[in-house]
Amino acid sequence: MSIRIKLFLAFLLTTFLVVMGMHFFTRWSLERGFTEFIEKRQQERLDKIIDVLEEYYTDHHGWDDLTRNKQDWVALLWHTDPHQRRPPQWIIEQARQEPDQWWPPAITSEKAGKRWMPFGLRVMLLDADQSILFGREELLPQLDLYPIQSKYQTVGFLGLLPGNPVSQASDIYFMEQQTNLFFWIATVMILLSALIAWFLAYHLGRPLKQIAAAAKQLATGDYKTRLPVISNDETGQLALNFNNMAAALDQAEQSRRRWVADISHELRTPLTILRGELEAVLDGVHPLNHETIESLSSDVMRLNRLTEDLYQLALSDQGGLSYRKTLLDPVPLLRDDLATFASDFNNKEIDIKWVSRLFKSTLVNADPDRLSQLFRNLLSNSLHHTDPGGRMEVTVQRSGGKLIIELADSSPGVSEQDITHLFDRFYRVDPSRNRHLGGAGLGLAICSNIVKAHEGTLTASHSHLEGLLIHIELPIAG
Repeated sequence: MSIRIKLFLAFLLTTFLVVMGMHFFTRWSLERGFTEFIEKRQQERLDKIIDVLEEYYTDHHGWDDLTRNKQDWVALLWHTDPHQRRPPQWIIEQARQEPDQWWPPAITSEKAGKRWMPFGLRVMLLDADQSILFGREELLPQLDLYPIQSKYQTVGFLGLLPGNPVSQASDIYFMEQQTNLFFWIATVMILLSALIAWFLAYHLGRPLKQIAAAAKQLATGDYKTRLPVISNDETGQLALNFNNMAAALDQAEQSRRRWVADISHELRTPLTILRGELEAVLDGVHPLNHETIESLSSDVMRLNRLTEDLYQLALSDQGGLSYRKTLLDPVPLLRDDLATFASDFNNKEIDIKWVSRLFKSTLVNADPDRLSQLFRNLLSNSLHHTDPGGRMEVTVQRSGGKLIIELADSSPGVSEQDITHLFDRFYRVDPSRNRHLGGAGLGLAICSNIVKAHEGTLTASHSHLEGLLIHIELPIAG
């Protein structure tokens, strides 16, 4: 079942329950209020009949005149009805066919099927001793008696038979009309709700369907897929996050392809040279002497350095490089590594300046072997890419909770565009920094991973010596 159908059914069911709840509550409220109104009207008519009978008794000094004329009794009952002053003809005819004291008249089966009973047929008149003046003996146990008083004395009782207080056809018609109206209102509201639910389900399900289709394209390798961001809600944020993920995957795929191409190229170059030199030796073009073997050995060592760098980088990417961290002061370690390269710097007549702004030993939680690898890679990079007769300045200082190490060298400098890519794999600065002067462009990438493993930062910028500045920050322990 699609998300649109689920949303449609959820909206429709919710609205249906609300509409039906309102429908039944409104009907119940109307019926209750209408019933209270009818009962109040019945009580008012009952009080009016009692007032008329009390006045009749006072004027005629008893019930004798009334009991001798049944038509006066019937006329009196309907005289108090504001809607119908005369009784129906069938009541008059039925009353004539029965004894004078019988009231109400016997109801035929046709009339008994009516849903309402005229109020006058539910009333009986009893004397002060509760003897029947107008009534039926068999109905006496069902009566509710209301006293009739004259001069503060009870002179009779008005008996009321139980029954539906609705005694008018207009009341029945009104209730039926309102019931039908409520039914059609509920039906129209449900249909309207279904239309709105369909619109909302379509509107809300459309971006989800687009995201599902885009995710399917992304799964097939189409990393150029993007979603339109047309809102600022959660759906728009989801589309934005999807686009960011697709862009990251596209970039990762491009990096992977570039990585494979660069590895192939880097491996092919020394292998091609080795193959050419070996074929030249086999063909007798070059003699197999010490100079030839030294050239072959140089190419093998270059290939060995490349494979070792690739191995180290792969281990650092996967977190597979072993780190045996301990509390140590990196400054003596850096000075030792700098001393190791001192002769090489002297051979290129590169002047080294050491600047320390530390007043005491500074400890960091680090692996000495990996820090030494970091320092040696950076020193080797400066050695190979600084012009003879240049300068290099090494600065150590503390800033807050960080140990700052900076290596600044002199020209040739690096362009702003090249600086942003220095730590990318296989990246070289041409023409000054190429494979003839350095390695395969993996050393700085390995350095970046080592610094990150020590929870530090490694950045590059222009130095004040018109060369490159490498800035290292390591968190100080404690």
